[in-house]
Amino acid sequence: MKKLVILCVLLTLLASTVFAAGRRADDDQMTVRIGWTPPDVTGVFATVTRFMEEAVADAARYGINIVLDARPPANHGDHAGQIAIIENFILMGVDAIIVAPTDVDSVTPALQAVNRAGIPLIMANMLSPIPGVEVASFVGFDNVIAAEVTGWSLINALGGPGVLPQAGAQRVTVPPATHLNVQWWEDLYRNVDRNAISGRVYMIEGVHGDYFSNARNRGFLNVIDQFPNVQVLGVQPGNWNRAVSIDVTESIVLMHPQGQIDAIFAPSSEMGFGARLALEAAGRHDDVLVLTHGGTAESGDWIRDRRLLVDTWHGFPDWGWYAVKFSVMLAWGQGAQVPQFHDIGARTQWYGNADQFFPDVQLTSVNWQQIINNKR
Repeated sequence: MKKLVILCVLLTLLASTVFAAGRRADDDQMTVRIGWTPPDVTGVFATVTRFMEEAVADAARYGINIVLDARPPANHGDHAGQIAIIENFILMGVDAIIVAPTDVDSVTPALQAVNRAGIPLIMANMLSPIPGVEVASFVGFDNVIAAEVTGWSLINALGGPGVLPQAGAQRVTVPPATHLNVQWWEDLYRNVDRNAISGRVYMIEGVHGDYFSNARNRGFLNVIDQFPNVQVLGVQPGNWNRAVSIDVTESIVLMHPQGQIDAIFAPSSEMGFGARLALEAAGRHDDVLVLTHGGTAESGDWIRDRRLLVDTWHGFPDWGWYAVKFSVMLAWGQGAQVPQFHDIGARTQWYGNADQFFPDVQLTSVNWQQIINNKR
């Protein structure tokens, strides 16, 4: 009898162990591990991560367990740190890796290592192919075109036609939901006299010489150079950083007293915030406009408060939401259904349409059940 009891106990323990192992196996089949490395932890990339987390929570309602490992390097210039993070993701054997690079050329060897490991790679913040790197999906926008959008916004602010109610500007009324993208601006200016518009602008670039700074400088100048009487006073790096851009702007206003500068172009929200804070501290908030890039809840508030003139929309919520969706699909063998290029469509955000972006972010719902049904 005693032996029978012991045998029953052993069988029960064995059954429990088999059940638990089977449950863990089932759980593993519904688990996707994603490595995500942004270049820093500013409000810009915090917004991306926030919407990744929302996608994770949304998928969990359907039984999908997404483990999101978000790791930024020490700062935006820490290329070696980001390379080490990517290499660590490879060693961990994650199912997909999402990278918003500190600089494309600097991290390319690490991206090639991701390819060799056979891990699907998603690039955020860009749409341009990377020589020698296989990217499953690009989620973002064209950096050159986005800066062209900002360039047209500046021309509007200096007196050309457009939506901005600046002095001397020809006001164009459009429905709030209109996408003020580069095509809209180019069509508007097709027959405008380029010599009739004048002004002076200073450029605060990101990290001098890097991929993103070069692309955004080029796009902005593609527009400005069409107007002979619009002068670029100079360019200084703000390192994609608010505090650095405060220092840079303090030097700009010392070099250019009131009446000698009309606007500052700062192609990231953080640098735009820094420029604006320095202008306000110097009592120059009324005579110098700030045009920036990004699109966060904070920048929307600054636009509504008329502290920023425009903020060219980069679609950070889209990056997070769709990059997680595509990661799951890629991990589960559905790469043929994942777009190689997901363009969020850079466009002008100003106080007349700011509510179209934040707080009511418009994202297409994900059919997680269909993704589960298509799982290989």
